[in-house]
Amino acid sequence: MATTTSSSRPYHIIVFGASGFTGQFVVEEVARTSAEGPKGTLKWAIAGRSRQKLEKVLEQAAGTLSKPELKSEVEVIVADVGEPDSLAAMCKQGVIVLNCVGPYRFYGEPVVKACVENGAHCIDICGEPQFLEGMQLNYQNQAVEKGVYVIGSCGFDSIPADMGVLFTRDQFKGTLTAVESFLTISNGPEGGCIHDGTWQSAIYGFADSDKLRSLRKKFGHKPLPIVGAKIKRRSALFFSKEIDQYAVPFMGADPSVVKRTQRFLHEEYEESPVQYGAYAGVGGISSVVKLLFAGMLFWFMVKFSFGRSLLTKFPELFSFGVFSKAGPTRKQMEDSSFCFTFYGEGYTEGQDPQQGKPNAKIRTQVKGAEAGYVATPIAMVQAAITLLNEPKSLPSTGGVYTPGAAFGKTTLIDRLNKHGFQFSVITGSEA
Repeated sequence: MATTTSSSRPYHIIVFGASGFTGQFVVEEVARTSAEGPKGTLKWAIAGRSRQKLEKVLEQAAGTLSKPELKSEVEVIVADVGEPDSLAAMCKQGVIVLNCVGPYRFYGEPVVKACVENGAHCIDICGEPQFLEGMQLNYQNQAVEKGVYVIGSCGFDSIPADMGVLFTRDQFKGTLTAVESFLTISNGPEGGCIHDGTWQSAIYGFADSDKLRSLRKKFGHKPLPIVGAKIKRRSALFFSKEIDQYAVPFMGADPSVVKRTQRFLHEEYEESPVQYGAYAGVGGISSVVKLLFAGMLFWFMVKFSFGRSLLTKFPELFSFGVFSKAGPTRKQMEDSSFCFTFYGEGYTEGQDPQQGKPNAKIRTQVKGAEAGYVATPIAMVQAAITLLNEPKSLPSTGGVYTPGAAFGKTTLIDRLNKHGFQFSVITGSEA
């Protein structure tokens, strides 16, 4: 069986990949929230390939947070995805492993395997549907048997979207049948960028899109029932009146994750499934021209190994500065924020969803700080804190879950609201 918070294991949380670009910010976030662990304390460690780099991360975190005790109180564990024995030894020491090592399609499965086999829960911040769904296909039965929770996409991909849809449903007075979300990103005077680890995930994700389709066929899922009016899919580029700018379909994991959550809730609890469409704002005409040019170049180059090599080697050039090997500066992160606006429709209480058109609407928002390296660590760490503190509110068995499936009955949204997220209703259910 998997460990619980009363376990004799030395650590509640182990941050694996702590010396990576995102991992260093997860370390800082764990340090900030250590008083929120079981009984007001959190025993934790950091892990990765290089002891020297890990010690440097602790030193940096100690300076940033003015917590010199981190250097002596937080244990360092040496573990490598290429050495299964080291992963097994790491997993045996922790209740939860926070896996920050990506791209997950290359480095994620050995960690999931080690966690499941050695009884440690696993939380990641993956935005790669092929990996997420592949882990469900390959490890669901074993995770159930071991009582281990493997919870993917617990960062910006896809906690705001997945929990945002559940929040919208819970605030709607009646039966919510469809939701569209619109993402906007705001940057300060110095602009913003994303570390190239995400860029690499995108390159190989698009290159392997055929494999994702064949993977999904293996589940043998029946189509989810459509309740109410069928949601209309928007075009590949359109002007959105909702956010007053041009928008495109959101290319991340959100639609896949939300659909998996809705399937789980329907099959496990017979809840009415919510249809979902996800879009992202891209700005005005000049941004559209840039996007079209970069998009066509990307689609062409990603088809060939030579093109993928060039894309990987020069992220800043081919993404027009959106991605870089250095990642954003702390100043850029401080000045950046995100906003998801959810437009939902459905039927008021007492109305039959099978009869007539939806007669009520709702608008909600999820706002937060910089998406990749501020909001993501917060979401990941709060997911872990929730798992530690609220085991009775989780699904009754272990398994491979989405955030919404795992945390839909917990207080995760309340916890996030106390840590810089804002889940709010803009306009309530109205006819």
